[in-house]
Amino acid sequence: MDIPFSKMHGLGNCYIYIDTLSHSMDWPDFPELSRRVSDSHTGMGSDGLIVIGQPEHPEADIQMRIFNKDGSEAKNCGNGLRCVAKYAYERHLLDQRTFVIETLGGLVEASVHVDDNRSVGQVTINMGHPQLERRDIPMSGDNVPHVIGEAFVLNQQVWPLTAVSMGNPHAIFFVDDIQKAPVELMGRLLADGHERFPEGVNVGFVEKNANHELNYVVWERGSGRTQACGTGACAATVAAVLNKHVSRGQPVTVHLEGGDLSIEWAENKDVLMTGAAEWICDGRFHY
Repeated sequence: MDIPFSKMHGLGNCYIYIDTLSHSMDWPDFPELSRRVSDSHTGMGSDGLIVIGQPEHPEADIQMRIFNKDGSEAKNCGNGLRCVAKYAYERHLLDQRTFVIETLGGLVEASVHVDDNRSVGQVTINMGHPQLERRDIPMSGDNVPHVIGEAFVLNQQVWPLTAVSMGNPHAIFFVDDIQKAPVELMGRLLADGHERFPEGVNVGFVEKNANHELNYVVWERGSGRTQACGTGACAATVAAVLNKHVSRGQPVTVHLEGGDLSIEWAENKDVLMTGAAEWICDGRFHY
């Protein structure tokens, strides 16, 4: 069968989007479909698949499910949330400019910033409260409930680690030079399962660039190194506050390989993420 799709990206973090609300058909195995469409040689090439559908939670307006390129299902995706918000508004799935998106990691509020032509430029996502308990990651090790600057030893070198969950887990390491960060080495070691992270973890490296600016690179669980990670940028900002690199309640510019995001950990504990979402193309995939 032919499956209609859209390809979108948030700062280069690209996914194939399937709209099950607008198209009626017998939908295939989504994990397998994600593996197939993500392949750059036999598919469209992407970081995974995002399925837009009918919400199950009574307070949600729309649902998104995220499948990594290896077929595993993720709990949340910040760049995907912005793209889903743009898709839902511009394709008239929703008419209001603020609405609630249901994810496997919980409910989040999205607000689209619209021009006179009903085109969405920027999207603000209220990512809710960060989860800071060790059990929220989950992460084994010390009995200390919060993981802030905890020693992680690799090749006889100590790497201070801060763990934050934004609906999905992140291990954040602060470095002096982002260009020398062992992104692939640490990513392959931790992302898809390790004795300290039995369910895997997203691995991010952060360099403090200037006053309230951070450089950030990420290796995502199930996808590898990507151009951007919205939940990772949020986790990096929260970790920077916890380690006293930036101040709480002020916007932080996070520079990712695909572009910039504005992140604020507000005094009410909500994390706000603002950034762009872009169309790439529409098409049909033969499955």
